[in-house]
Amino acid sequence: MSQRGPSGYGVGGPSYGAAPSSDDSSGNFLDQLRPYTTKVEDVLESVSEPVKPYLPAIGRFLIVVTFLEDALRIVTQWSDQLLYLREYRHIPTGINHIFLLTNVIAMISCSILVITRKHSDYAVFGLMGVVVAQALGYGLIFDLNFFLRNLSVLGGLIMVLSDSWVRKTKAFAGLPTLDEKDRKMYFQLAGRVLLIFLFIGFVFSGSWSIWRVIVSILGAGACVMVVVGFKAKFSATLLVVILSVFNLFVNNFWTLHEHHPHKDFAKYDFFQILSIVGGLLLLVNSGPGQFSIDEKKKVY
Repeated sequence: MSQRGPSGYGVGGPSYGAAPSSDDSSGNFLDQLRPYTTKVEDVLESVSEPVKPYLPAIGRFLIVVTFLEDALRIVTQWSDQLLYLREYRHIPTGINHIFLLTNVIAMISCSILVITRKHSDYAVFGLMGVVVAQALGYGLIFDLNFFLRNLSVLGGLIMVLSDSWVRKTKAFAGLPTLDEKDRKMYFQLAGRVLLIFLFIGFVFSGSWSIWRVIVSILGAGACVMVVVGFKAKFSATLLVVILSVFNLFVNNFWTLHEHHPHKDFAKYDFFQILSIVGGLLLLVNSGPGQFSIDEKKKVY
């Protein structure tokens, strides 16, 4: 999220209860697709059973890893960051020191709290504050790619909140009030929708290649399924696999020379995609919530 390079900066569904169609042979597309996805979902469930207890911890770490990487970047490039804020953003000396130091402390401390599940609410709001502060401080708030990516960073953080409330509900069965239940449902929906914007930002950033085209086509359908909550766990798992493979083979910044012109941006993309994967893993763990086709199908 800090200054990167000379010009870079990092950081519907069917109607339920309606009368059946006269063309019963064709049926609803989603109903036709469901048996196939169910079989695949069952296989994935059995394969992932050993790691399932660790998914929340892995997801939380991956969501905040972009903040930890950014904090490390600021520390290791302290002079360059100060110069950029003073010369290009016209932030006076002293204030730019405070700005950077506050961001580093907030990103490290809040990330640790998210990972350790301590005061998650305060930690998430602290990281959201960092996103807003850096958007204003670095002056790229109107950059479309920056806007899309940070919408999804916020979406991933919202997934942390919803996951935290899911755990509270399980720990204190019957105790949460109706307001807490509604809040959790709305936040699960918001996190699901916002999380996809990071994938959209990923699609429209960088140079096009055959790999990016394949990932975009396969991921587009899975993104729609995640948003509407149709087989959300299956589609989120599919996105995790697609993005992880793409990340390892395309954004392998560790193979580039230290002064390679694309190393910095490959590293940025790598950690941003890790954040997508982290949010998707939390979705796999907690499910899509009440506002989804999956939940509606249980009712109708």
